[in-house]
Amino acid sequence: MSIMSSLYEMLGIPVNATTLEIKAAYRKIARTCHPDVVSLPKKETSATEFMKIHAAYVTLSDPTKRAYYDHQYFRQPVVSVASSNWETDQCW
Repeated sequence: MSIMSSLYEMLGIPVNATTLEIKAAYRKIARTCHPDVVSLPKKETSATEFMKIHAAYVTLSDPTKRAYYDHQYFRQPVVSVASSNWETDQCW
């Protein structure tokens, strides 16, 4: 994994991955790099790697954080995840 890889690359998923695909990819990677399952000499590096993978999962599994990340990383417009618009929901 390169220093400048995207969170999507860290998890090995496409940019348009669903939340279920994100969760499945995270669990698959977590099973191999979690500090509790790796051999003793690799524990320190696996802990660092696991924290990066976990941060990627936390960001991409939250719709608001994901939209902000996508905007920052890909310079795409931020799409509001709010379900309502105050001005249009008013009954006048």
